[in-house]
Amino acid sequence: MEIAVGLSNVIESRVTQSTTAKFLKSGSLNVLGTPEMIRLIEQSAAELLEKNLPDGKTSVGISMNIEHKSPTPIGLKITAEVTIEKVDGRKITFLARVYDPISEIGSGTHERFIVDAEKFQSKADSKTAVPV
Repeated sequence: MEIAVGLSNVIESRVTQSTTAKFLKSGSLNVLGTPEMIRLIEQSAAELLEKNLPDGKTSVGISMNIEHKSPTPIGLKITAEVTIEKVDGRKITFLARVYDPISEIGSGTHERFIVDAEKFQSKADSKTAVPV
């Protein structure tokens, strides 16, 4: 399959103690933490691209512009849905929407860049040779 505008992916999760703002240290409440919401968006987008990329290629996240609009307590199911909005060469822009059974809890955009997996990993690994 080809990467094209309109392709989408949905993943589901549930708010647990380890995904709360309090546990993730992004706040003090036992509600879905924004870092977890963002992780789910990235996971959904990465999975969509992985299914559609040739061997040796992968994608990396390059930007995230998300608004967290509503709290979700422990126990509720959350759904993260991404849809490809734009394909500009190797840069892919997604519209993201996250919701619980009651309402939309977050939305925005996420961008990923398609890279050669081995070359990218090699470049990252070369940083370990630099003294800290």
